[in-house]
Amino acid sequence: MRPLVLAASTSLLVFAAACGANGQTAPASPGEPLETRPANGASQTPAFEGQTRAPAVRTEAALSHEVIASGLVHPWGMALLPDGNWLVTERPGRMRIIAATGQIGEPISGLPAVDARGQGGLLDVILSPNFSTDRMIYWSYAEPREGGNATSVARGVLAADGGSVGGVEVIFRAMPTYDGDKHFGSALAFGPQGHLFITLGERSDAPMRPQAQQLDSHMGKTIRINADGSVPADNPFVGRNDALPEIWSLGHRNVQGIAVAPDGQVWTIEHGTRGGDEINLEQAGANYGWPDAAYGIEYRGAPITGGNTQAEGTVQPVYYWDPVIAPGNATFYDGAMFAAWQGNLLVAALKEKHIARLVLDNDRVVGEERLLTDLGERIRDVAVGPDGAVWAITDEQDGKLVRLAAR
Repeated sequence: MRPLVLAASTSLLVFAAACGANGQTAPASPGEPLETRPANGASQTPAFEGQTRAPAVRTEAALSHEVIASGLVHPWGMALLPDGNWLVTERPGRMRIIAATGQIGEPISGLPAVDARGQGGLLDVILSPNFSTDRMIYWSYAEPREGGNATSVARGVLAADGGSVGGVEVIFRAMPTYDGDKHFGSALAFGPQGHLFITLGERSDAPMRPQAQQLDSHMGKTIRINADGSVPADNPFVGRNDALPEIWSLGHRNVQGIAVAPDGQVWTIEHGTRGGDEINLEQAGANYGWPDAAYGIEYRGAPITGGNTQAEGTVQPVYYWDPVIAPGNATFYDGAMFAAWQGNLLVAALKEKHIARLVLDNDRVVGEERLLTDLGERIRDVAVGPDGAVWAITDEQDGKLVRLAAR
């Protein structure tokens, strides 16, 4: 690799009174709802108390953020390597290693071609649970196919010098192929038993939307497979002739975030329309409602499927935002730097340009804070570094790798 050293910049963030990049100021007193803007689904009622508009919480310590590297083109996914450096994808089809000190490596060779139109391209990346011995990495991408494209997942062995990936094999291909450029998903995570979870979108367009409810399609689903691409015998729809065996859950719109909690539970985060970004606690075989039940309204202002927020046989989201924050990926905080954040869910926000820190209690959101608001960029992915600092990438033409830490 021929690294390019980029200068880092630092900006002080003091959260005595947080002012977001969108101009919205957090309530002066914690305990009041953090979100004060009118909901798009103004007549909609949450299914239970605390399902939306959680009380504001505040980190009393002063924080600072440092731009570690810049010049990335729409970075999408990031994974922490054992040496403290970062594996980062760029949507046009490049993957690089970025040193914790800001050095940007050359693009890693050996990756398959991607379809980088619209929301497509090279998406998430994660390490094998056994990376220290097998050096295997997994990535998702919009795969160009005859007649269109769809989300696929491949794996390969990262060379010792980090310059190439070998032994590449595609272990999952979402079906059907479709000629579109939206709602590919796709976030990746290994569960506690070593199964690979893959989140997918329903491709957005009206003819594709109903497939989120169809078990003969991967669209709008969470997928669960073994690390080699085979199907676990205990998947909920195994043995059904009318269902694809890789499906773990259904009824999703466009899931671009996934996080595994300290207790092993899998949480997913998906985009709504105008309102209705959701956090869901994944359950085997569960139906999360889209498009038959959803919060918010259509982009053009009409009700979604008659305005239903509940439907028989569907599971309610643990939490939803209206207006939306446009969530990217997410992680559970586990680190020494911020003891008060332990077990909190950190969610990247694209449209609202912040990291949402969510305090959980008994699988419910009981507090929310907005971090990194003064950066003013679309946050795509978020992770925790070895020392407990929070790292993020920004989905911009001049994308950045940023470190948020106690001052």
